[in-house]
Amino acid sequence: MSRPHKLTCHCGAVELAVTLSDGLATARRCDCSFCRRRGAVAVSAPLDGIKIVKGEENLTLYQWGTMTAKHYFCKTCGIYTHHRRRSNPNEYGVNMGGLEGVNPSEHDPIPWADGVNHPADR
Repeated sequence: MSRPHKLTCHCGAVELAVTLSDGLATARRCDCSFCRRRGAVAVSAPLDGIKIVKGEENLTLYQWGTMTAKHYFCKTCGIYTHHRRRSNPNEYGVNMGGLEGVNPSEHDPIPWADGVNHPADR
């Protein structure tokens, strides 16, 4: 998946062109308080691997705690599109379920990352 792939929110107001770091091999879930509730599988993209094709004005930002991670959502349908990671601020996590033609359930088992015991929280 080295070529850009289309990622959209549910309503289509936001569209991204995403180039993944290592295809779907980086897929993971996180058990931090936020990710547990959100439930999305994330795959990795370098900082220059995301281009907003349309809907930048429709993205809204959510931050909390250390304010390191930056989570972006469509403000119309509420779907999480991507986030700048707390675990590695030099990359993005991208909503695997928003990638065109990708169904996360077809890639199980997907490993879990330990977000509950993150070093930045100590």
